[in-house]
Amino acid sequence: MSTAELHRQITADEIAHTFEEEATPKVDLGHYAFEDWLALAIFWMMALCVFLQFFTRYVLNDSYAWTEEIATYCLIGVVFIGSSMCVRLSRHIQVDLIYRYLPHLAARVLSTVIDLIRIAFFGYAIRLVWIYIQVIGDEPMTTINFPKNYVYYLALLGFALMFGRSVQVALENWRQGYSILERPGAYDGTEG
Repeated sequence: MSTAELHRQITADEIAHTFEEEATPKVDLGHYAFEDWLALAIFWMMALCVFLQFFTRYVLNDSYAWTEEIATYCLIGVVFIGSSMCVRLSRHIQVDLIYRYLPHLAARVLSTVIDLIRIAFFGYAIRLVWIYIQVIGDEPMTTINFPKNYVYYLALLGFALMFGRSVQVALENWRQGYSILERPGAYDGTEG
């Protein structure tokens, strides 16, 4: 068997028709939600602050102290807003081993209890963050004269979004009759 490449002759018309074909399918941004875009915006603010910190420290040899603090607070926003995205997509770490060995009814009941516990947890977290915001009041940030409570409002928004998304997930699980814990294959495409 020869290792030489074989090339088929193509005509100019065949080449011209390749330019008429649609090269790539249209991008569908419909499955992204509000929290996805907000987390992305905060992430880019954080990335710019980190770049500015790097540039001023290592290139100009005179760093801006405020960039590190702002980047840290942006990270808080990315974590809590991004967590609501994970709740919506059921992507948080979960243990589903026990569901393989439980009868269907017991697994369904346990999954529903887990949904209710998650909703209650996020509701309680909203209350705790709200109390914390009231405690810190208008305490200024360390390097700039801007109140810290705005940072914690991002955490509050993240928990409120997680609460709302967990209610949506629980209702969807109840409507379809199973959750990702009971049938992970239905969510990752491995179930036939």
